[in-house]
Amino acid sequence: MHASPSDLTDSEPDATAASPQAPRKRPRPGERRVQILQTLATMLEQPGSERVTTAALAAKLEVSEAALYRHFASKAQMFEGLIEFIESSVFTLLKQIAEREPSGMAQAQRIVAVVLQFGERNPGMTRVMVGDALVFENERLTTRMNQFFDRIESALRQSLRTAAEARGSTTPTVEANAQASVMVCFILGRLQRYARSGFKRLPSEQLEAALRMLSV
Repeated sequence: MHASPSDLTDSEPDATAASPQAPRKRPRPGERRVQILQTLATMLEQPGSERVTTAALAAKLEVSEAALYRHFASKAQMFEGLIEFIESSVFTLLKQIAEREPSGMAQAQRIVAVVLQFGERNPGMTRVMVGDALVFENERLTTRMNQFFDRIESALRQSLRTAAEARGSTTPTVEANAQASVMVCFILGRLQRYARSGFKRLPSEQLEAALRMLSV
C-alpha cells in the first residue's frame, strides 16, 4: 500500500551522473514537473518547517523561480499536483477494498486504516491533507481537501449502511451517517496529531483496538 512522492510518476529520473566530459542531460518532457512535486513533498516532510516558498523550492532544485513557472502556472497549481496524487492513490485503494471485501464493517475499517497508513508513510502529504501546508495558500486548495474527506465519509456511509442492514437495523441510514462522521473525525484527529507531533505520534498507533471501539 505504500505510496511516496517518488510514486508521482512511473518514469524514473535519469541517474546518469554528469562528468567533465559529458554535459548534464536536460530532463525529459514531464520529468522536471515531477521533480518539482517530489521536492515540494520532501520539503513538507521537515518537522516544524515553515511555509515553503517558491524561492526555497527553486533553491533546493538549483533552478530559477522562472524555471518553476515554466511547468506550473502558480504555486497553487503545484499543490494541486500533490492533491491529485493523494486522491488518485487513496481512491484507487478504496475501490479495491469495495471490490474485494464483502463485509460492510470490514470495508469501513479498511478505509480508515488505508487513509491513516497513507498519511503515515507520506508525512509531507499529511500536512497537505490536514491543511497545515495550505495556510496562506489559495482557498480552493483547502476546499478541495475538504471535498476529499467528504468523499471518504461518503464511502464510509455506504459501507456502514450495508453493515447496519446486515445486522437488521431499523434505521441503517441514520446509524451509518453518525458512525461515518465519527470515523472521519478519528482519521482527521490522528493525522493532525501526527503532523503536530513532528511525525512522532504515528496514526497507526493502537489502530486495531481503536477500530474495534469505532465499530461497536
